[in-house]
Amino acid sequence: MSYKASALTGISLILLSIVFNSCKTIPEGASPVSSFEVNKYLGKWYEIARMDFKFERNLNNTTAEYSFNEDSTINVKNRGYNYVEEEWDEAIGKAKFSGGADIAALKVSFFGPFYAPYNVIELDKDYKYALVAGKNLDYLWILSREKTIPDQIKEKYLNKAKEIGYNIDELVWVEHDLKKVSNTAESME
Repeated sequence: MSYKASALTGISLILLSIVFNSCKTIPEGASPVSSFEVNKYLGKWYEIARMDFKFERNLNNTTAEYSFNEDSTINVKNRGYNYVEEEWDEAIGKAKFSGGADIAALKVSFFGPFYAPYNVIELDKDYKYALVAGKNLDYLWILSREKTIPDQIKEKYLNKAKEIGYNIDELVWVEHDLKKVSNTAESME
């Protein structure tokens, strides 16, 4: 093989790797919940823990609320209190299923045509607690219908995340204490 052909093969493999990794929608070893019932999932969820990233940095009292839009997509309303800037932060987006509506693999957009994977990888039978993964090990959320989560559920979800490869020591544990929020911000709640 000539040097030119070898270089082209190498470049092709690099480009193929980039394309493959950019299409990745769930971490290796994780799989979305099947027999998913979206109507049971709709409503308000409290964020219990997350892998921190720039759009949620410095937020506590974080919630996600899901409802149907008229076009059958799912309205996503994320809200949290930025304790550094002392103000509420809110993002409105939409989600749609990546495949069938009975598989908890969705994609969410807050920025026009750009979507990010949202995979419910663990869910209790009553839809009270959820473990949600993004496209890689940088994105993970533990959600609850209440501001706390039972220890046995917490341990189960942490063990599952650790088995997949998440560094659970990097999780940010969200505070849900509106008493720490100023009167002005609290009145907005």
